[in-house]
Amino acid sequence: MTDHIAGRSCPLGYGYSPEVFMRPPELLASTLYVIGGLYGNPFALDTVEALASHEAEAPQMVFNGDFHWFDLMPEVFADIHQRVMQHAVVRGNVETELATDDDVADCGCAYPADVSDDDVARSNHIITALRETASVALGSERASMAALPMHLLAQVGPARIGIVHGDATSLAGWDFSRHLLDDPSRRGLNEQFFRKSDVSIFASSHTCAPLLRRFAFDGRACGIINNGAAGMPNFSGTQFGLVSRISLTSAPSTLKVVHQRVFRIDDIDLYVAAIALDYDRAAWHARFVGDWPAGSAANSSYLQRIEQGPAWSITQAYQSGFK
Repeated sequence: MTDHIAGRSCPLGYGYSPEVFMRPPELLASTLYVIGGLYGNPFALDTVEALASHEAEAPQMVFNGDFHWFDLMPEVFADIHQRVMQHAVVRGNVETELATDDDVADCGCAYPADVSDDDVARSNHIITALRETASVALGSERASMAALPMHLLAQVGPARIGIVHGDATSLAGWDFSRHLLDDPSRRGLNEQFFRKSDVSIFASSHTCAPLLRRFAFDGRACGIINNGAAGMPNFSGTQFGLVSRISLTSAPSTLKVVHQRVFRIDDIDLYVAAIALDYDRAAWHARFVGDWPAGSAANSSYLQRIEQGPAWSITQAYQSGFK
């Protein structure tokens, strides 16, 4: 048995089977917003809450994990927590690890080998600092985050939507990362995620790299959408967060659509889109560097992305997937 390595491997209790989605849906909606990786950005949350006004019918909002991360000030943490909890919620590794009292600092990210040891160590340091914040902000209620679900099932028209933080088998899994989804040798495994779950679309966020992949096999259309991060830039040279929109209707023209594809499911068109989240960038930058100054763990790992975006392009994010 492999020893657990803080930040590198999934903690016990993170796993589940794709068959868990063979159940009635908890959520019914004509339009679904999936918001992953808010990362404690209150200005992004302000913008998320304003998005609903663009829709003819109020969307069902789901926060699918890591809504905390940079919110180091207890009053900001508490405010974000209270506002997010008014909606449907899936816990991420951040919320799960914030709820524990382990002596070992572990962010629960299960980072793959291409993430540096320094980045892993800094993430473990962030979770340690944020546990103190959560204790002040939530008191004894901090432990309740561990009781939040690891996944939800929504139904939009005929489509069953599996809402996860990581992938089809783990809260912090990386099977929905681009290099694995696009690997031809894994096509059979990718198909099995859908066969075993009876899910049409998986919506995730954990890898923090947005993508939309459309899969077609056995005469059915399936897909995976990852919104990357609602609270940080997602593409090189950009400054906006992203929200996943899954709906029976095309996105309103008043929304900034980064990419949209149509999935034909049971003779019904399902619109799956990445929507830009144009939060107050100047205010967020000032808040971030004030809470996490130069030399701090979060500043060292994330400031460049916050200022310049990651080395990730829209073309890389939105390819078609296997046929």
